[in-house]
Amino acid sequence: MYDLIIIGSGPSGLSCGLAAHKAGLNYLILEKGYITNSIYNYPISMVFFTTRELIEIGDYPLTIVNAKPTREEALRYYARFVSDHAIKINTYEEVLSVEGQNGHFKVSTKIPSGQTNKYGTKKIIFATGVFDNPQMLNVPGEDLSKVSHYYKEAHPYVGKKVLVVGGRNSSAESALDLYRSGAEVTLAVREDAFSHLKYWVKPDLLNRIKEGSIQCHYRSLVKEIRDYDVDLNIEDGSTLTLENEFVLALTGFKPNGKLLRGLGVQIRDEDLKPEHDPETLETNVAGVYIAGVITAGMESSLVFIENGRFHGGKIVPHIIEALN
Repeated sequence: MYDLIIIGSGPSGLSCGLAAHKAGLNYLILEKGYITNSIYNYPISMVFFTTRELIEIGDYPLTIVNAKPTREEALRYYARFVSDHAIKINTYEEVLSVEGQNGHFKVSTKIPSGQTNKYGTKKIIFATGVFDNPQMLNVPGEDLSKVSHYYKEAHPYVGKKVLVVGGRNSSAESALDLYRSGAEVTLAVREDAFSHLKYWVKPDLLNRIKEGSIQCHYRSLVKEIRDYDVDLNIEDGSTLTLENEFVLALTGFKPNGKLLRGLGVQIRDEDLKPEHDPETLETNVAGVYIAGVITAGMESSLVFIENGRFHGGKIVPHIIEALN
């Protein structure tokens, strides 16, 4: 029987693991992918908006070459963090179900071989993030192989007609990367402007749009995706048909509350935010805690590495007090 099981090994999950490690708890982190799985799936050339000290965990230093950390530097940092602190983590082990009650939870998992495992734990933290659950367009053709909700690199799209859907940083940076690699890029933005762009990205993108290097349709919605073209509903109410070979629907992500709901955690319909105490991050179900971006539900811009990395320091002292 563990004192604590943590589901998810993003920065907030790792901060919980460090706090549990320092407190001497018998704990385990379960991760269905790899360490900081969401960061691994960021675009290869991504540069963080923040500075290095704001994504560090504890007093463990991050060494970088330039002013802002890159994806590769962050991945190396978190991998070294796990190794140097001897954090107990099982990667490639997916949690299938969580049952029970405070002090007696049962966690069922599966590893790639198909073998299933069962663990008992007194307390549990969900630090599962949102990156595995994209917000769908819910339009005909979204299931075609030409459509992706993730962007990794530009090379597969060289010389191709690509529609990028979305109005935030991921869409903007992807569009610029694609354009500079030789793709024919069109942006479909739901609002009448881009939102919260990095200060070095915004002028670059707007200048490319102004000069016509990147086409952009504001106040537009994808209506239908077909093998060789896409229909957009545009601002005047008409339908615009674009020749198209690939669609990158970079419209964000939302939390998956299935496991939490199964335990009786109340999740608000309007914003998918789980009910929880903001001081301890314990949900309405005793012994069940949440950490990281899922604490914000659909308002994911409110919680990120910079503040999620402190969640372990909130949760673990409350767990220790309860166990004692």
